Amino acid sequence: MQSPHARRLVSLLSRLPGVGEKTAQRYLLFLLTAERQLADDLGRELTVLRDRLVPCEKCGNVAEVSDVGASLCDICADNKRDSRLLCVVARVHDLMAIERAGSMRGRYFVLGKLLSPLEGVGPEDLPIEKLVTRVREDGVEEIIVATPPSVEGEATALLVKRELGPTGVAISRIASGVPHGGDLEFADPITMGRALQGRQRL
Repeated sequence: MQSPHARRLVSLLSRLPGVGEKTAQRYLLFLLTAERQLADDLGRELTVLRDRLVPCEKCGNVAEVSDVGASLCDICADNKRDSRLLCVVARVHDLMAIERAGSMRGRYFVLGKLLSPLEGVGPEDLPIEKLVTRVREDGVEEIIVATPPSVEGEATALLVKRELGPTGVAISRIASGVPHGGDLEFADPITMGRALQGRQRL
């Protein structure tokens, strides 16, 4: 594409996760050939995106800006949720994945990142104090640590356990193992070990 404006749009779209230059070009061409209303609506929503959507003041999930009071996400505002059960996740993406499973009846706390000394992320960069305060103020009785089964995820889980230990809250870690429908021959040693450790009686 020779047009400077088109190249600029392709460059911007290419910065989105999972979008390469060819995909960005397809998006651009689609928007140019689709009904004008689609491009107008998309542009209008993107213009006000950062003004209308903010991190939930309580958990860090995505929430709409509230005219009065705190900006809470739908989960924190849901009185039917069990406030005694709190699931700690690294990112909003993880929260959404757990919600899709439909088996989490409690609430969440999003850390925003994982411990990673190589990337300069230390304990002081995580909202651990806010998490401890949340546990005490909400009367949380159980913490489910749902960080990824990686070196960074494990280190973060141990940090959460260490910092929340004095509160007396029960702390559990999500199990990790062979995915449903997966072949055992493709499972890595850590995953297979976790699957065996997390076995249940039939």
